[in-house]
Amino acid sequence: MNKRKTWQEKLADSKDLPKVIEINENQSKRWGTGTCAIPSPKDVNEIMKHVPKGKLLTINNIREMIAQKYNATIGCPITTGIFAWISANAAEEMSAQGKKKITPYWRILKAKGELNSKYPGGVEHQMELLESEGHKIYQKGRRFFVMDFEKHVLKA
Repeated sequence: MNKRKTWQEKLADSKDLPKVIEINENQSKRWGTGTCAIPSPKDVNEIMKHVPKGKLLTINNIREMIAQKYNATIGCPITTGIFAWISANAAEEMSAQGKKKITPYWRILKAKGELNSKYPGGVEHQMELLESEGHKIYQKGRRFFVMDFEKHVLKA
């Protein structure tokens, strides 16, 4: 029987990434034409861990940084989101092990400044951590957003 990988092991598994691929005909309907940079989990975590207190990034900001790093048209929306989620879970796993310096995943938002319900502890935990850093959160329908998040986005 195979032992399940820890989140930290998943984060360390590069799966032969990063790589840049041509956007195929099916993908071009959604992503346009050109090339797509598929990051490694470590690429995404590296960007996430350098977001200082008081600053924020969106997944789209991370995708732009990945595209720029690998000289591609876009950064992969699918793997970037999955790897941010793995990074968040690895950070919580490290926190549970008593480590103090973890990736501040709560500073990474979805598009338009939305909190990410898939992060450990859900929206409530992310909201608590962001509010403790001085951010104001508001609710719109069932979703939660950081007020004026654009003012706090880390400039590259």
